[in-house]
Formats: sequence, C-alpha cells, structure tokens
Amino acid sequence: MKTPHSDIADERILALMQTGGNAERGFRLLVEKYQERLYWQIRRLVYDHEDANDVLQNCFIKIFRSLHGFEGKSKLYTWLYRIATNEAITFLNKKKLKYAASLDSEDSGLSNQLRADQYFDGDEAQRRLQEAIVRLPEKQRIVFNLRYFDEMSYADMSEVLETSEGALKASFHHAVKKIESYVSGVEMF
Repeated sequence: MKTPHSDIADERILALMQTGGNAERGFRLLVEKYQERLYWQIRRLVYDHEDANDVLQNCFIKIFRSLHGFEGKSKLYTWLYRIATNEAITFLNKKKLKYAASLDSEDSGLSNQLRADQYFDGDEAQRRLQEAIVRLPEKQRIVFNLRYFDEMSYADMSEVLETSEGALKASFHHAVKKIESYVSGVEMF
C-alpha cells in the first residue's frame, strides 16, 4: 500500500534529516514512508498487534537516535529492516526469558495468540500457513517472512541479516519444505 510519501527518495529524506531545521520533517517523512512496511515485518515475527506497535515505536526511537551513524554503506530500507528485525528478536528473547518457557510452549503460545488475534482476518488456509511459520526456527521464520511476504532479494536480506546469500537460500529452502509438510499434514518439525 502506497502512502502519500512513499515515492520520496531516501536520499531526500536523509538530506532533510541532516539539515538542522528540517530534521523533524525528514524523520516524519521517513516514518510515513516506512511505518507500514516495518510494522508488518515486526508483526510477522511477534504476531501480536499491540506487541508489534510497541516494538515499532522502540524501533523508530532507535532509528532516530542512530541515524547520525548511518553511513550509507547499505540501502536505507535494509538498514531500517535490520533494526526492526533485531528489535523484534530482542523483544521475543525478553519475552522467552520473562516467561521461562520452552521453545515448544513459546511456539504454541504464538500459535494460540494467532488464533485469538482479533486483527487476523485470514481464512483457514492462511491460518494454517501462519501456524506453520510460527513453528519454524527463528532464523528460518525471519528469512521466510522477508522473502515470501516482502519479496526481498537475497542480496538485500544478506545486508539486513548480515549473513551470506547461500545460507539464506538454504534457510528459505528448509523453511519452505517444513511449511509444505505442515500444511499437507506430514509434519517435519
């Protein structure tokens, strides 16, 4: 879904943010351009709407505080996705520690959260897909979400996740096989 500011070039946003009087306007444009994309990246990892909003808010705080350190060696959106992904992972790790749950019960908890989510409006096939994704190991889940939902290239994922394209292709392949087996009723988990 395009926002009114989604066509504004990242270079323009960065230029505004680096000039004293326009920094606030530049950040506002950055938020408007990337808010929805980052929300859905986070939401697919944490599954709960309220948690995703909290993580997104923390993400934008971190982006605002760290923007002066952005050197432009990567694309702005891959840098933003890296921050969002890391914030979501940090949130999930804190949640696991807080509840001292085993991995199996955490996955079950995410699955139950998905079933109870009032914002989920998918049909049974979509719910089954989401349940399969929840069961994936964390790295496979992240790679699958970035490739399947965001259609991110392996090169961009490599920047976001700071790993090799080969490892990402292998993770995606294993994730797809596990999802296919779960959806067909022959679980590999």
